[in-house]
Amino acid sequence: MNNESYPPLFNQQSHQTQIIDIDEPIQDLEDLDLIPIIDLQCLSLDKLEEACKDWGLFRLVNHGIPSKLMTQIQDQAKNLFSLSFEHKQAILSSPLSYFWGTTARTISGAALRSPKTISWVEVINFPLVGLSESRFEDSLKMYKIYGLFIHFYGRVRSLMDEYGRHQARLARTIYESMAKNLGLDSRLSKSYLSESTGFIRVNRCPRIPKGNQAWGVGVHTDSTLLSILNQDQLGGLEVFKENKWILVKPIADSLIVNLGDMIQTISNDLYTSAKHRVKVKKQEDRITINYFVFPQFDCTLQSPK
Repeated sequence: MNNESYPPLFNQQSHQTQIIDIDEPIQDLEDLDLIPIIDLQCLSLDKLEEACKDWGLFRLVNHGIPSKLMTQIQDQAKNLFSLSFEHKQAILSSPLSYFWGTTARTISGAALRSPKTISWVEVINFPLVGLSESRFEDSLKMYKIYGLFIHFYGRVRSLMDEYGRHQARLARTIYESMAKNLGLDSRLSKSYLSESTGFIRVNRCPRIPKGNQAWGVGVHTDSTLLSILNQDQLGGLEVFKENKWILVKPIADSLIVNLGDMIQTISNDLYTSAKHRVKVKKQEDRITINYFVFPQFDCTLQSPK
């Protein structure tokens, strides 16, 4: 295990018991998966409507992303995170961004964390606009980001670009179906999903000593329009429904779609933004690839009458 790749605080605490409060009942769906399933090849508007109202989250299958690509992007994410903490710190002020201990940031981009509320997570954000252009890599060099990171970045950039195009396609298809169900004015609703706002967030929840637990990400809803999650097979994601926390079982080649706060606003609270969290309790690193997309920055959200 390359301990140099982890933030120093994680190494300092790696031999301490991580205490988290478990004050809600947990429903283990290890053998029973109750999460709504939406099949993109035969998309049912009725099933989509039910999932959006009752859960704010669903499992997407037959989405058209090649299994090979999903595996490759997971593998390359592991490679990036395996770089030393010093290498990753070097991208703090670049077009990419790296932060740890939290998934929340200020408007200026600074990580919002405190020693009392450290989340067991590292994050690298990849903006998708211009990602495939050579000038994007040139801009990294302007920030004096060389060596191993550039080597790995060159390998992962084309994968991220391809994956981002698939995610934009999925988000557009899902959103247009939601808009149809909600009866949104098509002229106005086009601005509610802006592909130029889309970015990929790669998370690593570091391994934790046996018998310990920590929050990878605490209880929250997403501020997005839509979020699409590609999680590895370690699990840890939990969704809150009917006063219970329900484990979201990892299933190969499926994606998890979270409705964000923006779609709840647009739907006039008809749809729900899923409350969820991530628990870390494995002795392996947990990797997730997340796609987030928002409305245009200057648009005004209007609920249907």
